[in-house]
Amino acid sequence: MAKFAVIGLGKFGMTVATTLYENGAEVIAIDNQQNLINEIVGRVSVPINMNCTDEKALKMNKIQDVDAVILAVGNNIEVSVLTSVILKKIGVSNIYAKVDSKVHARILELLGIQNVIFPEEQIGKQLANSLLSSSILEYIDLSSGHSVIELVVPDVWVGRTLQDLALPTEKGVNVVAIKYSAKNVTEEGENIIERRINDMPGANDIVNKDDVLVLIGPKTKINDLINETSR
Repeated sequence: MAKFAVIGLGKFGMTVATTLYENGAEVIAIDNQQNLINEIVGRVSVPINMNCTDEKALKMNKIQDVDAVILAVGNNIEVSVLTSVILKKIGVSNIYAKVDSKVHARILELLGIQNVIFPEEQIGKQLANSLLSSSILEYIDLSSGHSVIELVVPDVWVGRTLQDLALPTEKGVNVVAIKYSAKNVTEEGENIIERRINDMPGANDIVNKDDVLVLIGPKTKINDLINETSR
């Protein structure tokens, strides 16, 4: 089971923590405000009221053993920077940090934090891309210069295999997963439609109508693909 720590339980941190937990991950949620800890009780694995700049407390709670830390205290640069330094010191290599300014982002990048997140900017980009193309359900920029999108399969792709589409060679993007609908029957005999994920798609997998492809690639290639499929 994937294990994460979310530090800072504002709207962003609270949403990330509860969403990860709802999707089956083990989540440690940290904040120094008891009312926020009370609010998230039962919605994460372990809620902890503590100062995130307390190195001993972080190590005692084995934050260094998680798969990734989401540092969601972007409104306080001093705390964000100090916590980043401590996290790296105790051995956390995978850190996602919320930032509220280019200066904040630059400081963290100088400290070796490569995954910086601008929530408001990201929401704006996602809205703009959704307005430009109804086929784009999600659009996420990565600090590496790549982007991840969820794309509803265009009609011209329906019925073709991933090998036929040759997206890595033809479009410069890779398929991370395929989301699809499947019929199922409940214990009560009720027919339902479940949304499932093929997170290890192969060359012979066929894409069907209403499937959603999760794609990753350089921003320029992703934007080219969006423009092409929007026409």
